[in-house]
Amino acid sequence: MIIIPAVDLKDKKCVQLIQGDPNKKHLEIDNPVEVAKKWVENGAEYLHIIDLDAAFGSGNNRDIIKNIIKEVNVPVEVGGGIRSLDVAKELIDIGVDRVIVGTKAILEPEFIDDLNKEIGKDRIVLAVECKDGKVVIKGWKEKVDKTPIQVIKEFEDKVGYILFTNVDVEGLLKGINIDVIKELIEKTNIPIIYSGGITTLDDIKALKELDIYGVVIGSALYKGLINLKDAVKIAKS
Repeated sequence: MIIIPAVDLKDKKCVQLIQGDPNKKHLEIDNPVEVAKKWVENGAEYLHIIDLDAAFGSGNNRDIIKNIIKEVNVPVEVGGGIRSLDVAKELIDIGVDRVIVGTKAILEPEFIDDLNKEIGKDRIVLAVECKDGKVVIKGWKEKVDKTPIQVIKEFEDKVGYILFTNVDVEGLLKGINIDVIKELIEKTNIPIIYSGGITTLDDIKALKELDIYGVVIGSALYKGLINLKDAVKIAKS
């Protein structure tokens, strides 16, 4: 299992939002490149970068992403506002290892087919975000009448990874719901990266026991509830 620290970018700063609400922040840090370097120095082997401005359609932070890639010696995956082949290719060209796509892919499945031909499935992560048992899109504002497993099955042969976020617990620092994740792992062969609500080292141990591929941690790292070195140790044990 790999531990993947989250570096969320907004207005050229590193932020952590509560429940994805741009008006509610756990924190805001001025130098995202330094933040990324700190996580790598503490053992991160991969970084998860979300461009919130691109996601919200209010600009982008590609210059910062480029700088992070230049300054760290680990691969990064990037999500947020990737709604065209051009943007996906631009990110791959600046050195991004994997791109994360969600809403666009779920609404227009042919987008994934095109992306697959262009960059190959191993560089595509499908974001599947779940609230009350159903998939949500457009920044968690709209519900799709499908369960996560139904959506995953549609794309199973077309993407390399699934980023599964449990919106019910995301950003609340109250722990995870293990049953939801267990079901996904049992019903699909695709590597799953889990995100949402990870608060303690016990959460990480529980995910490790499920044999999940990767875990994205955000607020708990930034608030000091989880020490990255300890988390990496558990993941590698």
